[in-house]
Amino acid sequence: MQDKIKSLIQVSIDVKQQLLQDATILATLEKVVDVITDAFNAGNKVLFCGNGGSAADAQHLAAEFSGRFYKNRKALPAEALHCNTSYLTAVANDYSYDVIYARLLDGIGVKGDVILGFSTSGNSANIIKAFEVARERGIVTIGLTGATGGNMKVVSDYLFNVPSTTTPRIQESHILIGHIICELVEEKVFG
Repeated sequence: MQDKIKSLIQVSIDVKQQLLQDATILATLEKVVDVITDAFNAGNKVLFCGNGGSAADAQHLAAEFSGRFYKNRKALPAEALHCNTSYLTAVANDYSYDVIYARLLDGIGVKGDVILGFSTSGNSANIIKAFEVARERGIVTIGLTGATGGNMKVVSDYLFNVPSTTTPRIQESHILIGHIICELVEEKVFG
C-alpha cells in the first residue's frame, strides 16, 4: 500500500513540475494577478463558480479574498456563485441547471468584474453559459480546466489548462494556482 501512496504523491508532484516548467501558465499567472488586482482596486468584485469538488474549490478561494489569506486586512469583494441554495435549486428546477450561473451573473455582474470558472473537463455547460454572459457584459473570464481546456478554452480570456486528465490531480493544481493568485493579489492590493 505504501508504494501506491508514494505513486499517487509522485503523480501529483509530476503535474506540478510540468506547471513549473510551463512558460505560458507562468505568464498567465502574472497577467491574472494584475487583472484581479486592477478589478479590486477599481471597486469591482471577483466571482467564482464550479461543480462538485470544483464548487468547493471555488468557495474556498472566494473565502481567501473575502476573509483573509496571510494579512489581517480589509475584506475583498469575492463570492462563489453557488452558495445561495434557494436560488440555485429554484433556477435549476424552474429553468435549467445549465443556466444557474449565467442567470445570476446577468443579475449581479458588472463590467470590470472578474469570474473564475473551475471545470476539470472544461466542458461544464453551466460555466460556459456564464462565461458567454460575462463576455456580453464586459466581465473578465478566467478558466481553470484540465489538459485540453475543453470548450472553455474559446470562452476564457485567460486559461489555466492543467497538464493532466485525472480529476484529483487537476483539482490539486487548481488550488495551487488559486493560492498563488490569492497571495500575490493580496500583496499587490495591501502591500
